[in-house]
Amino acid sequence: MKTIIIEDEKPSARRLGRLLEKLNVPVSAMLHSIEEAIAWFGDNAHPDLIFLDIQLSDGLSFEIFEQVDVRSAIIFTTAYDEYALQAFKLNSIDYLLKPIDDEELEMAVKKYRDFKPETQKMALDFDDIKKLLVNPLEREYKKRFTARVGQHLKIINADEVECFYSENKGTYAATSDGRNYLLETTLEGLETELEPKTFFRVSRKFYINIEHIKDIVSYTNSRLQIKLNRFSDQEIIVSRERVKDFKLWLE
Repeated sequence: MKTIIIEDEKPSARRLGRLLEKLNVPVSAMLHSIEEAIAWFGDNAHPDLIFLDIQLSDGLSFEIFEQVDVRSAIIFTTAYDEYALQAFKLNSIDYLLKPIDDEELEMAVKKYRDFKPETQKMALDFDDIKKLLVNPLEREYKKRFTARVGQHLKIINADEVECFYSENKGTYAATSDGRNYLLETTLEGLETELEPKTFFRVSRKFYINIEHIKDIVSYTNSRLQIKLNRFSDQEIIVSRERVKDFKLWLE
């Protein structure tokens, strides 16, 4: 099984490589730019599996496939392009949201090993996915959610939600009236349902609503702490790997 990583952040690439080694997945090459990847494909046989970051330092990684007819299986790694995740699910083995979780990585590798799609079936429609990234389709994101409260269903408007968070294998909506409601979904399930201009996944545990941010303060290890108008049950910390993307999102 020949595997390569295409990732412009070298520390992230090295970390992913170490995690893959623990899963007995040897990495043949780590490539850090579109230019480097195109040159590599010109001199090497195509790998069985590619871990592909979307936004590289010299552009969108889909530009690689405008010049190279890649037939490899692909697992996407992405920081904040939530509006394209549905396309990834339909056209790839899997996607991993940064910072990459050990267990999610293991599941993605297992999925590849279990299915091992035939090469000719793995030709991805990169043009369609690129259009989603550059010019995302006008679509309606979810405006309401329902939660069971006793024998009743509570209707929760999306703009009332200060944050969505996971706890004890449950997913909750914390609203502006100080209530927390258990939802019948997961944070991963919310990724294609939430308006990406309004909601941002600051960590594996939290999605926050920009309209309810009260303060943003510096935190240890180059991280940020988010303070919301009402929710104070737990600290909300922007993971170090997401700080850069979070700042871009704010703008």
